[in-house]
Amino acid sequence: MQKLQKDTLTGICSQMASHSWSEGEINELVDPKLGIITGFQDLLNELEQLRKIDLGTIPPAMSVQGADRND
Repeated sequence: MQKLQKDTLTGICSQMASHSWSEGEINELVDPKLGIITGFQDLLNELEQLRKIDLGTIPPAMSVQGADRND
């Protein structure tokens, strides 16, 4: 996977015209400085790692019925 480029994200944002993206918002996604959100590149990297996992090797989670409830 290629590293996210600002030009790429700007192109995507211009195609999703329902939200107008400020230059600051795009910059924060490409290279986070505020520490409030995860950078878009970090998210893409995590998704790439998940894509590589064979889900058949992971045991199923505990069922909802088996959990104790304190209603």
